[in-house]
Amino acid sequence: MRLGIGEIIVVLALALLFFGPSKLPQLGSSLGQALKSFKKGLNSLHEDVDMSAAVQDEQKSLPTKASDSVGSKAERESATASGSSSRPA
Repeated sequence: MRLGIGEIIVVLALALLFFGPSKLPQLGSSLGQALKSFKKGLNSLHEDVDMSAAVQDEQKSLPTKASDSVGSKAERESATASGSSSRPA
């Protein structure tokens, strides 16, 4: 939803009528601070989500590497055991 020039002028005129010219600077300042706080919170949320995704990616990759090394070790042990039993004494 985008506001055009006409809609912005109507909103400003209504704000001027409703709040009066003395309150508009305070209202604008409060609105600016609220938007700044909202953006800061939104950026913090994005950082938390990115950090959580990175941790989950690391956790997914760790068991894969561990199972590969365990599987390789088991294959080597079975190859060694089968190799020693097939040798003539």
